[in-house]
Amino acid sequence: MAVLLFNIRRFEDERGWFSETFSERRFLPHAPDVTFRQDNRSFSTSPGTVRGLHFQTPPHAQGKLVWCTRGAIFDVAVDLRRGSPTYGHSVSVELSAENGRQIFIPAGFAHGLMTLDADTEVYYKVTDFYVPDCDAGLLWNDRDLNIAWPAPASAPLLSPKDAALPSFKDFESPFVYDGTPLSLIEVK
Repeated sequence: MAVLLFNIRRFEDERGWFSETFSERRFLPHAPDVTFRQDNRSFSTSPGTVRGLHFQTPPHAQGKLVWCTRGAIFDVAVDLRRGSPTYGHSVSVELSAENGRQIFIPAGFAHGLMTLDADTEVYYKVTDFYVPDCDAGLLWNDRDLNIAWPAPASAPLLSPKDAALPSFKDFESPFVYDGTPLSLIEVK
């Protein structure tokens, strides 16, 4: 399955705007086998906060629908599917409260983000429940992944857990390639 970028329509008037943040009718034609099980929310006070690169391993692998409701983030998906011609490659997008875009990252991909603004809030819909024994990740700035992160004003702010994540070269992927190379498909 491809990584999907959704452009969310806003209906504006003198009061402000309204948007549908999720519509099964709009989403399912692009990801028909996806069901969401849990919603999550994160808040980061400082620009340059890094979360990730996170994923859950089978049998509780998660796909994620991510959007930024306050501030802005640099959002990344890394292909972890063994046998994929794009294994270890990534795509990135800027998500912000202003642009209202959402990204769907299927299971089999690592997800990470860096906040670009202070007081940034991010929402996630995930396809499986959080299972601590399946919680995993990779080091956000691993040289082998070659992600072009934006330069923060100061050193990135990481949790101790994220700072200690393993490198990509030591990773043995439990994910299998499904025949769709990494691509970012924009859904209008």
